[in-house]
Amino acid sequence: MLSITEREYVVLADYIRKHLGIDLGASKKLLVQSRLQQTLEKLRISTFEQYYRFLLQDSTGAARKELAARLTTNHTYFMRETDHFEFLQRQVLPEMEERVTDRDLRIWSAGCSSGQEPYTLAMLLSDYFGQGYDLWDTKILATDLSPKVLEQAKQGIYKSEDVSQLPGNWIRKYMQPEAGGGYRIKQKLRQEVLFRPLNLIHPFPFRRHFHVIFCRNVMIYFNAQLREDLLRRFYDRLAPGGYLFIGHSESLQGMDTPFKYVRPAVYRK
Repeated sequence: MLSITEREYVVLADYIRKHLGIDLGASKKLLVQSRLQQTLEKLRISTFEQYYRFLLQDSTGAARKELAARLTTNHTYFMRETDHFEFLQRQVLPEMEERVTDRDLRIWSAGCSSGQEPYTLAMLLSDYFGQGYDLWDTKILATDLSPKVLEQAKQGIYKSEDVSQLPGNWIRKYMQPEAGGGYRIKQKLRQEVLFRPLNLIHPFPFRRHFHVIFCRNVMIYFNAQLREDLLRRFYDRLAPGGYLFIGHSESLQGMDTPFKYVRPAVYRK
């Protein structure tokens, strides 16, 4: 296994913080060393200093994207933090049904990973609106830093154990069995989710405002300054009265943000 020196780690960690927004701190040296082994072997690079120079020289952005994919876990599953979806169905959607008079309901799943979160949201919206679903524009924007997981999400194919947390009627209604085992999200529902690549530390390319933003278990990678900057930009992109859902392991306590606390891991503009 290739070893990373203290100097190489400091330089690489600084690059990662500036370009990916991921704050590794001083304690992730072994993690970086282990997760990048395969990348260095594939590139036939023998030191982390050479890898750093390779990152600087890459004008396509592909090397940076692979670096991000190696460092982030992309751990997610259907109905993760179930109380969020229950609150959305019980409180937020009835409210938005009255307030959004043009029936253009805009929801953003930021850091969507392999798609379980936005597909769960799409199923919930279809289930909530029922026969009136087609009268609403409820397409969900789903973004992630990693092109690899976005391609996986677009396919919408999951193992049987991956969908076990979903209600049985949702599995029957929104999924079809795969010949080799597992399930695939039906095409009609897949078309309700728009997957796009996006680095959250960069300016948002959106003009219109969202009514709901899910950004859960993403800010744990950022330092305090980057978190506050991201939260300000989320606030600016939310419509008045819009909701922000974050992970239960995250908190806005002690941060300079105009969001109003609603309940654990739920905030409002």
